[in-house]
Amino acid sequence: MKVVTANRLLNGEVVWFGAEETWVGDLSRAKVLETKDDLAAAMAAAQRSIADRDVVEAYEVDVLLEDGCLTPKRLRERIRAAGPTILPEFGKQTRAATA
Repeated sequence: MKVVTANRLLNGEVVWFGAEETWVGDLSRAKVLETKDDLAAAMAAAQRSIADRDVVEAYEVDVLLEDGCLTPKRLRERIRAAGPTILPEFGKQTRAATA
């Protein structure tokens, strides 16, 4: 299973290609792509959104279904899906100070 992600050009927000073929901010509303044809169609739509300057850097992400929720396989994508890690206790400064 795959989904398509990008960043909204206006504000940099992580977005996902949704079931309504619009960009959504919540991974749970992303369109799950099960076939190569579905992925190709979603990536074509993403390229149109890039050309229209709605989003940048669209790419596919492997996901799995865990307890009924979509979860990216890679840690990087899990972090992107959860939102920015701007809390001091999780930021780079705290890790550097304790290292």
